[in-house]
Amino acid sequence: MKVLIVGGVAAGTKTAAKLKREDRNAEVVVITKDKDISYAGCGLPYYVGGLIESRDELIVNTPQKYAGLTGVEVKTGKEAVGLNADRKEITVRDTETGTEEICSYDKLVLAVGASPAVLPVPGTDKQGVFKMRTPDDAIQIRSYAEEHQVKKAVVIGAGFIGLEAAENLKAKGIQVTVIDFASQILPNILDEEMAAYAKKHLLKEGIRVITGTKAEEILGDSEVTGVKTSAGVLGCELLIMAAGIRPNTDFLTDSGIEMFRGTIMVDHTMKTSLEDVYAAGDCVMVTNRITGKPQWSPMGSSANMEGRTLAQILSGKEKTYPGVLGTGVVKLPGLNIGRTGLTEEQAKEAGYDVITVLAPTDDKAHYYPDSSFFITKMIADKTTHKLLGVQVFGPGAVDKMVDIAVMGINMGAVLEDFENADFAYAPPFSTAIHPFVQVVYILLNKINGTMESMTPAEYAAGKAKDYKIVDAGPAPAIRGAVYVDLAKVNGEVEGLDKEEKLLLVCAKGKRAYFLQNRLRHYGYKNTKVLEGSLFFNDVKVQNAQAAVTPEEETRVKALGFLRDKTTADKFNGRVITRNGKITAEETRTIAEAAERFGSGEVTMTSRLTMEIQGVPFDNIEPLREYLMQAGLETGGTGSKVRPVVSCKGTTCQYGLIDTFALSEEIHERFFHGYADVKLPHKFKIAVGGCPNNCVKPDLNDLGIIGQRIPLVDMEKCRGCKICRVENNCPIKVAKVENGKIVIDENACNHCGRCIGKCPFHAFENYTNGFRVYIGGRWGKRVAQGRYLDKVFTDKEEVLSVVEKAILLFREQGITGERFADTVARLGFENVQEQLLADDLLSRKEENIKAQKHLKGGATC
Repeated sequence: MKVLIVGGVAAGTKTAAKLKREDRNAEVVVITKDKDISYAGCGLPYYVGGLIESRDELIVNTPQKYAGLTGVEVKTGKEAVGLNADRKEITVRDTETGTEEICSYDKLVLAVGASPAVLPVPGTDKQGVFKMRTPDDAIQIRSYAEEHQVKKAVVIGAGFIGLEAAENLKAKGIQVTVIDFASQILPNILDEEMAAYAKKHLLKEGIRVITGTKAEEILGDSEVTGVKTSAGVLGCELLIMAAGIRPNTDFLTDSGIEMFRGTIMVDHTMKTSLEDVYAAGDCVMVTNRITGKPQWSPMGSSANMEGRTLAQILSGKEKTYPGVLGTGVVKLPGLNIGRTGLTEEQAKEAGYDVITVLAPTDDKAHYYPDSSFFITKMIADKTTHKLLGVQVFGPGAVDKMVDIAVMGINMGAVLEDFENADFAYAPPFSTAIHPFVQVVYILLNKINGTMESMTPAEYAAGKAKDYKIVDAGPAPAIRGAVYVDLAKVNGEVEGLDKEEKLLLVCAKGKRAYFLQNRLRHYGYKNTKVLEGSLFFNDVKVQNAQAAVTPEEETRVKALGFLRDKTTADKFNGRVITRNGKITAEETRTIAEAAERFGSGEVTMTSRLTMEIQGVPFDNIEPLREYLMQAGLETGGTGSKVRPVVSCKGTTCQYGLIDTFALSEEIHERFFHGYADVKLPHKFKIAVGGCPNNCVKPDLNDLGIIGQRIPLVDMEKCRGCKICRVENNCPIKVAKVENGKIVIDENACNHCGRCIGKCPFHAFENYTNGFRVYIGGRWGKRVAQGRYLDKVFTDKEEVLSVVEKAILLFREQGITGERFADTVARLGFENVQEQLLADDLLSRKEENIKAQKHLKGGATC
């Protein structure tokens, strides 16, 4: 039997290898258009981000190695261009020479996969515009980003590949904007409220996400400079098209094979409508394992399993392919997302009596170091209790939650099947009652009426309009809500009517459920628990008149909002400008935000942030989200690295270094890179372009001052009676003594004013450099910083010193003291010695992980 397989990535190579193991007599030939076979397509974004270092790591097998391992004949660079099923022949074209040949078969397997959809917009041929489907795509993206020192990128498409690409570009220090034509990210993968939570998380992580937006034109001459969208122009130096894929099936149009929107229709044995022709992988329409309806699921996992099953079928075994659940998982900055089965919407469309629950739980024992959370949305049939799907968020192992659901759905499980499942437990791994089982319990409580609740989707749709908000947390946390202390409820609660509608809210939902149980006992009839409570929902009491609590004031202060003490509930919000320089588009956004959410006034702070005035407390979150959509962020408060300030740099007549470029790099590395690192107190950094000290680098915790160090050619000095160098020295340290110019190196501030002033060219050459000051401070207790002895000529060395200073402050500073106090206590010479060595960097990971300085000393 001769089996010809067209396609050599996942499904094709898996079919061929398994078939050869099943039947060594079978003649198996794989033809593929690419030069590579069996490459890790799902790993491409991680090569771009540098997590996977070399191209070779992406190649599972070379054609030669694969042929040797399996006995399969592999022909690369061969593209199928036609099929004649009556003659059992495939027409194949050589991709290099263009010559065509006819290949015959007894059985044919079509595993041609899919390619990125080509956007129907002008400009896709410009340099810097890429797709991401093959190893060569990933290699080109990474090298282009590095060679062109890309600072801004746009990703079109908010599916798995697009979001993974965005995460990995951000990991390279690139500012990323993701756009999608759909109204949400991960459409048909997540339900709307889950997608909204994930989008908000991405915005907080610094990835700008704009949904409901269409790309209209890619801008630039030969290289991309931006993309025109229905939401305006987005500037970028690199663009990745990840707006979906389409099956590579155009060559089958006249073959008579049954297709639907380009996908090949197959039955439960992977057979097509043509005799002896089979198909598998991303080009195939299979079935949904739950509903039995057709479903396209282009995933590497299902492609491999389809290929393995097909190989057994071709070898004569009685096998069928049962279909897919659409299981998927994606890693985002600080949040992993997993899902399987049906979404709520899909389950309703399939005719199920749908019930859902959303529950935050611990992901492991709460007291164990690095414990975190899961947010699980579980979907089931209310009548039969059959599990239909889950969607899980969390910083950790969401895949284990999803995999439990996959196994359960595959076996037709109902919720009760999980009720006493003793999944693996130890504090480092899980909770005593597994998080999955906890969610099952909550959903069963909801089904049997033990708990009556409101879902986040219902709350977002306005269903709580007629409800009184009851705060059931350990301490009051919702402004304007009625606070009820659960421990003190032993009868009727003052201020709550037994007949009125009450929405019970706490931190995650557990205390609200306990309160509902107790209130029911005392005759309260209309209570609802808000699922996910404050952990998932942005809960506000309409027309709240209550004053902002100290706890709320502290919380929003950490977000960059300081209360206007002349008002009860208005705040001034600090918008980070990187170093005092923003674009015209950003300026417009800030002005619009001030009018929409604040008083309409904007002021500048001494740290070169822009402060939107008069923002009512309830407008803080909407304002932040509005700004984040434009790539702007609020902050600049707390015991951490503060926003960097810089002078005009080389645009000033005295400027020696590009302070804007340097300060932006410091901003990304240390304001963003150390955003979650608590310090003993605030840590301010300033960059000055010359020794004029306009932005007071020597009065900051750490200051960098541009230097121009003269390289004097003493042989050309003629000891002139009137020396121009001496006359031009602004601090009078250049002097003619004994017929030669003399400069006291300990007194020279390297301002560079002497360069080019000597008519005999003794002062023509110089070296640009940086002087680093540490331990400055201004305010109530002024301290002038002292500079390190070394004048640095390497920018990377300067950045290393900045990082070491932050690490030293965290490690050796005392909570509440400024860096100047730390330097004074340890001694300048001691600190200088540590900053010029590398021991602090060698302890970096241990230092940052240490549980210290949880309460810093900065109050503003």
